[in-house]
Amino acid sequence: MKMPLPDQRVLARRDEIIAALRRIVPGEGVIERPDELRPYESDGLTAYRQPPMVVVLPETVEQVAAVLSYCHKHGVKVVPRGSGTSVSGGALPLADAVLLGMGKFNKVLEIDYEDRLAVVQPGVTNLAITNAVEGEGFYYAPDPSSQIACSIGGNVAENSGGVHCLKYGLTTNNVLGVQFVTIDGEVLRIGGKALDAPGLDLLGIIVGSEGLLGVVTEVTVRILPKPETARALLAGFPTVESAGQCVADTIAAGIIPAGMEMMDKPAIHAAEAFVNVGYPLDVEALLIVELDGPAAECNHLLEEVQAIANRNGAVTLRASQDEAERLAFWAGRKAAFPAVGRISADYLCMDGTIPRGQLPKVLRRMNELAAQYSLDVANMFHAGDGNLHPLILYDASKPGELERAEEFGADILRLCVEVGGVLTGEHGVGVEKRDLMPVMFSEVDLRQQQRLKCAFDPDSLLNPGKVFPTLHRCAELGRMHVHRGRLPFPELPRF
Repeated sequence: MKMPLPDQRVLARRDEIIAALRRIVPGEGVIERPDELRPYESDGLTAYRQPPMVVVLPETVEQVAAVLSYCHKHGVKVVPRGSGTSVSGGALPLADAVLLGMGKFNKVLEIDYEDRLAVVQPGVTNLAITNAVEGEGFYYAPDPSSQIACSIGGNVAENSGGVHCLKYGLTTNNVLGVQFVTIDGEVLRIGGKALDAPGLDLLGIIVGSEGLLGVVTEVTVRILPKPETARALLAGFPTVESAGQCVADTIAAGIIPAGMEMMDKPAIHAAEAFVNVGYPLDVEALLIVELDGPAAECNHLLEEVQAIANRNGAVTLRASQDEAERLAFWAGRKAAFPAVGRISADYLCMDGTIPRGQLPKVLRRMNELAAQYSLDVANMFHAGDGNLHPLILYDASKPGELERAEEFGADILRLCVEVGGVLTGEHGVGVEKRDLMPVMFSEVDLRQQQRLKCAFDPDSLLNPGKVFPTLHRCAELGRMHVHRGRLPFPELPRF
């Protein structure tokens, strides 16, 4: 994995930079000793590690603005970081960069039940929002598997989803506004408490921008009333193809479950051994389908899904009878990632999205690739919206296995694009998918995306080396071609 070469001129000024940061964030807000930097050397994509030059942990918006302003003025790179749960390398440090940790921004600032929103700082964990409002019968809908640890600021950066994103949407559908600090230290408010803010949709640009445009210091999110009823169904199938067809038939019938997850046999066995919730072990694929809403509607739709599952050859069906059982069904799926960690020394968690109808073809091809690379794979994914999370199992201590795992993962993502899908559903591009961006985008597309970054960060100081496979200077991207002394479209006014 190639990253931008460290700027030796910046490294030569390390002591000076640290002293300046200590003046901005006094006390224990600056971390510089090598042993203390070690916990920050990677995010959830632990295959790649790089200690940062220095870590700074601000506590106020003014401190964030001052740090960014200083770095902008002195040409120092900045890598924003939330809880570090990203599995795409989005928070991978750089040797010549300041790692800006937002963990101390951990307060719920306001809860407005009448307008159904909450204002929180970016270091608040995803699950903490629901914990703060559930006493009044509300919750925050996006629920990544890492929700107990991942921060809402990181969710905004990666546009995270979760098992309930099929019905309730991704982060972008549940964020109303942000406070946002630019690289030169300007504090902006984008969006707000209104349902639809006027002007350009800058909020749509910021959500999912992976720390390339600025630093989020406050987030306004939607909160929803807890559904009257929620029931989950476990449906086991003899083949992954029949389970995939059940998914397609359910959506085609006009039924939009709150969540619809699939696990294949290796994932089922790993999860059951980890949490012991009663998953069937004699099936090749397991669907977890949740219906919610008024009790009568919920029960009716549950019967409809059971009928669809039976038509697709389901060999086991089990519906939750109470809330404890429903949560138990989900406990295995939520714990699937750490569960697989018990059966493999290392794994890469991929994140591609495909049309639902392509599920059987893609799963068959992934099994062929597993044989080709002599590596095992455990599949779990948000089946309802086609967001795949294959876990490629490998052992980094064995020469060549990491490289084979990377090539296997790249082939899976190429396959996703080939069948009409995309490189990422919710994990972001980071460094993991960076070099695959030309598979999905043309050079014209990539240059246009980089021009957008240049509008916010003309010196490319924010999270460089991520997302874009080739870095261009903003001056190069903005150059106008002059042919024989004549500008294109000379009748247009120039600004």
